[in-house]
This record gives sequence, structure tokens and C-alpha cells, in this order.
Amino acid sequence: MPYVDEAARFFREQVDYKDGRAYESGHRDAVNGIGWNCTGARLGSGSSDKTAAIWNVRSTKVSKVVDCIGHAKAIEQLGWSPTEPNTMATASTDKTVRIWDARGSGKAAHVWNTKGENINMCWHPDGNTVAVGNKEDLVSVYDVRTNKVLNDKKFNCEVNEIKWNVTGDLFFATTGDGTVKVLTYPELKEPAPALPGHTANCISINFDPKGKYFATGSADTLINLWSATELICVRTFGQSEWPCRNLSFSYDGQLLAYSSDDTFLKLTYVETGEVVHKISADTTYCVAWHPKELVLAFAGNEKASGGGGGRSDSSGGVVIRLFGHPKT
Repeated sequence: MPYVDEAARFFREQVDYKDGRAYESGHRDAVNGIGWNCTGARLGSGSSDKTAAIWNVRSTKVSKVVDCIGHAKAIEQLGWSPTEPNTMATASTDKTVRIWDARGSGKAAHVWNTKGENINMCWHPDGNTVAVGNKEDLVSVYDVRTNKVLNDKKFNCEVNEIKWNVTGDLFFATTGDGTVKVLTYPELKEPAPALPGHTANCISINFDPKGKYFATGSADTLINLWSATELICVRTFGQSEWPCRNLSFSYDGQLLAYSSDDTFLKLTYVETGEVVHKISADTTYCVAWHPKELVLAFAGNEKASGGGGGRSDSSGGVVIRLFGHPKT
């Protein structure tokens, strides 16, 4: 197929980036969250060591902008505003969500005291609201402009990851019983039974930026691809032997990357399930495609070895990797 052949050739030509260039993250413990801002110029990382970091990414140069200090416990997830390139949020088990300004000094611009130990979060596409979920399966929606709670939803099952669809009128939650709950927004009501997607814990979810598909990953080791409009499963990928931790679609919606305990990070063509490229990798906790180019950031608990194509860290800190590099 033309797209598959072209993509495979492109990735093979990344000889200087065979398995992604390693960069010292400065984190002393696992990186649980990674993400690009809406322009693709900056990258954020959040760690179990209680810190986050913001990076400038320009062509082959990666440089840290600021360390974000303030959380008292592990950062479980982070996300950038979809409309404001300098605004990043982090959710922590310290019962806070912190909003960071990439132009700041590393001190949080806002701190929200939440109702529990936070394990997941996401932004609404309009950039005005953030949803936060905690270990008690309570999801709260915050207005970023007023820092006030707009709505709470207590689920009667384990909730693992949450996301709005591309249009922002539906809210999705993956659950411990393998289903995907679909709620109307802003009411957070369930108009229909949950989608029966997996035979084990449904862990992760993400949406194609073009609005055609969304994907879910599970402890049953399968990736399901769904029609975002009809809410039916259209394809299942089964190339992994391990639970899928995290998912990311490329900017054009054609490729899906997913992280697991596998020794390879696979880049899959969504229309057929064909693996276009494999990247040798240690256990990967989080993956994120660049919003405008075929550049992939990923991280987990890989310790620096003092080698690799990027900056090295002989003190054994955790690294982040970039596969490919932005053109500008």
C-alpha cells in the first residue's frame, strides 16, 4: 500500500535515530507522562519523582526550559492546553492538579486542591476545561479560567483513563471491567450501555486528531480501533504480548503507537493493522506523536547508560527518547 511503503521507507531512512535518541530528562524515577504542546515546539514530561519538566525541541536540538517543582507525590499524567502553547497541567496523587506556564520560573501558576489522589486527566478541545479522575473513581471537571469545579461524576466501577472526543460533546472513560463508558457532555450522563470492548481491564484510550477513530488498549493485550462517529469496533490489533499502557495517533491519523512491556515499540498503520516500523525499547510507559510531523516521543523507566545519540547521563537518571526530529 502506498502510505505503508512510503512510511516504512521514511522510517528506515532515519539511520541516525535507529531506536530514538536518548536525552537526559533530569528525572530520578519513572516518566509516567509525556506530551507535546499544540505547536510541537515544546515537550513536557512528568515523573514519579514528583517533578515535571518542559523542553524546547528544535530540529536536532533538545534543551530544557524549566523544571516544574511543587508536587508532593508522583505525577501520574500531564497534558498541554490544546489552544494555549505555554500552558501545561499535571495531575498527582498528592491530591492536587497544577497548571504551569512554560514561560515561568518553575512554580505553578495555579494549584487546584482536589477530592482524592489523582491518576488521570485530560483537556477539553476548547482549552477552557480540564477533567481530573482520582483513585476513588470520581471525575471532576474544572474551569481553567475560574479554577472552579463545573461538575462531578462518581463512577460505580474502576476508571483508568478519560478523554473527550475531538468535538468535545462526548466524554469517554475506560473501565476495569473491560468496557468503555460514553457520556454526554456537559451533563456527564450515560445515554446508553457501556461499549463492551475487552475481556480484561481496559487501560488506555486516545482519539485520532482527524476525528475518524479512537483506540483503546487493554490488559487482554489487544488494541481495539473504533469508529468515533458510530461507536463500533472496526478493527483489532493483537501484536503485543503485554498490556497496552498508553496510545497515540500521528498527526495525520494514519499511524498508531502504543506502549507496553514489550521489547519493541510498534508503529501500526490503522487502516490495516500492519506494523510499519519497530523501535527497540525498554519498558515504555508513555508515547506521544508530534502534532504536525512524524516525530515520536516516548519514555518509561529506562536509565541512561552514558551512550546513545543524544545527551547522556552517567549518573543513571531516566531518559526520554525522540524517534525522528522536527524539520524546524
